[in-house]
Amino acid sequence: MPTLQLAEITQANRPAQLPLLSKLSDILAASPAVTHLMVRGSLAQGTADRLSDVDFVVGVRDGQLPSFAETLDVLMSVEAGALLPGWRDTIVADLGGVGTVFLVPDEGRLHQIDLYLVPASRVPCLRETVSTAVILDHEPEPAPAQDIAVAESYVHAFLARPRTCGELLIEHLVLAVLLHKRIKRGQRFVAYAEWHRLHTATKDLIKAALAPASRFWGWYQLREEIAATPIGRACLGDLDAAISGPAIPLAADVDAAVERVLGLVERACPQALDGLHDAVAAYRTYQELA
Repeated sequence: MPTLQLAEITQANRPAQLPLLSKLSDILAASPAVTHLMVRGSLAQGTADRLSDVDFVVGVRDGQLPSFAETLDVLMSVEAGALLPGWRDTIVADLGGVGTVFLVPDEGRLHQIDLYLVPASRVPCLRETVSTAVILDHEPEPAPAQDIAVAESYVHAFLARPRTCGELLIEHLVLAVLLHKRIKRGQRFVAYAEWHRLHTATKDLIKAALAPASRFWGWYQLREEIAATPIGRACLGDLDAAISGPAIPLAADVDAAVERVLGLVERACPQALDGLHDAVAAYRTYQELA
């Protein structure tokens, strides 16, 4: 097991997340595919509060990036206790890799864990543009050109792949956690943006379930494509209820949105809940305790 350098973060702010940060660092660093482990965001800057997420950049050997990324859900579930499969992060900036968000229970509440996987060959460039605190720096040999091509191809395919109904359901659950955090902090502008993102995810979920072959982008042609069936009309009613709410939500609005989308999923694409019933029940419990 490589030696992890946590002293810089510890001295910066003694964050409440330090035990969880240390546990996750051990889990990630144990993989021989991992070459770098860095923390960014408020933990790296010494400004974290008890609601702050744990935001990792994980350098992975280029040729092993696809296999590591594809087993990440299992790793985080088995070793870290993640409640749900990872959400493909659509908020994080493009840093040359792929971002995934997990919800990990610790000390009686759900913590947002952001894992940004980046090919090891891109780590030097990333360090020049992103402020990070380094935990693990195991500089590998230069990656062969074919390994770099493997990583680049995987990242492109990952970002281009359409999201499934199950992934869009998880997006709702993760965004609800983010929104509760924004509301508690009084971050109204960010809450507005993420509330709109949640409504967009509701629209995308309806289209993925009922019009997966749609040729229309965004919010166009919804009634024409969806309203031909009773299920479609009910789903559009859910979407109308969502967008008719306040521009900036209260906590009760966020909770209502989660219950509404769970009902929508049971109606339009119940297979998206396969294997997630216990996780959703636990999620509801943690949200009540938050």
